[in-house]
Amino acid sequence: MIEATSCGGVVIFRGKILLLYKNYRNRSDGWVLPKGTVEKNEEYNETALREVKEETGVKAQIIKYVGKTNYTFTTSKDVINKEVHWYLMSSDSYYSKPQKEEFFCDSGYYKYHEAFHLLKFPNERHILELAYSEYLALKKANLWDGKNILNR
Repeated sequence: MIEATSCGGVVIFRGKILLLYKNYRNRSDGWVLPKGTVEKNEEYNETALREVKEETGVKAQIIKYVGKTNYTFTTSKDVINKEVHWYLMSSDSYYSKPQKEEFFCDSGYYKYHEAFHLLKFPNERHILELAYSEYLALKKANLWDGKNILNR
């Protein structure tokens, strides 16, 4: 078994959540949150920001750490046990551009209930729930203004 670590983000702009649609060799892999593998000597928060930027073209800001998920999958050569660290993030526009090299063919911002139902994986739906409740709490406390975040 191979242990792997990735980091990603629940990116929110004006209450909507950024998702990516993956289609590999005409096989739909569905809607996902942006995430990717930690590189050598990279902090988890740096990985999350870099992967969001690479996969979506979005320059996001980290608001806070949300939590981690774990899952296992099998390749032709091995079993991979993956741990993913997630961050609540903000962006300053609806712009996004899916990374074609990673087989993402669409990206966009969706209302919470749309994003929740579009997401393919239950663990990503769970992280979305946690991140969105954090977003709502920050908004209620007037700590989320849509452009700049006051990390207090």
